[in-house]
Amino acid sequence: MSLPHAILTALLEKPSSGLELTRRFDKSIGYFWSATHQQIYRELGRLEREGAIRALPSQGATRGQKKEYEVLPAGRAELARWTAEPQDPKPLRDTLLLRLRAAAVVDAEGIQEELRRHLALHRRQLAEYEEIERRDFPPEKDAVEDRLRHVVLRAGIDLETFWTRWLTRAIEELGETTGAG
Repeated sequence: MSLPHAILTALLEKPSSGLELTRRFDKSIGYFWSATHQQIYRELGRLEREGAIRALPSQGATRGQKKEYEVLPAGRAELARWTAEPQDPKPLRDTLLLRLRAAAVVDAEGIQEELRRHLALHRRQLAEYEEIERRDFPPEKDAVEDRLRHVVLRAGIDLETFWTRWLTRAIEELGETTGAG
């Protein structure tokens, strides 16, 4: 049920068309909550039908023109309710970890290469997050909204740091025990 809340959050930050929203998802919220463009458009329609958002009145003819959406009071109230609601942590579900476990009972061929590939991906993501932090969060940004956004980014940085360290250790350990490399 989090996609509608992610959309409400993004629209409260800035009213947007569906296209603008999908682009913003790709550059910010999508780092920690992914959704396809089709899912976003489908959810926009549902939120509009439920009275949580509305399309802003457009200037002139509407044919072929992008609808821009804004959050209505009911949408803001739903987001506030959801934000305050307790939520238990979800168990980790990671395909790579499952594949490593499976490699213990079948052939582990190719697992080292896959670990190295994941390490490169996590290093790139970490570098991207660190660049965003340098660019968007100078020390003088101290508003509560900025600090909240920054702690979300720090979670991403910390997770990518964890994965790069863990993958490095796993590659070293498996290289020693399997002789693969």
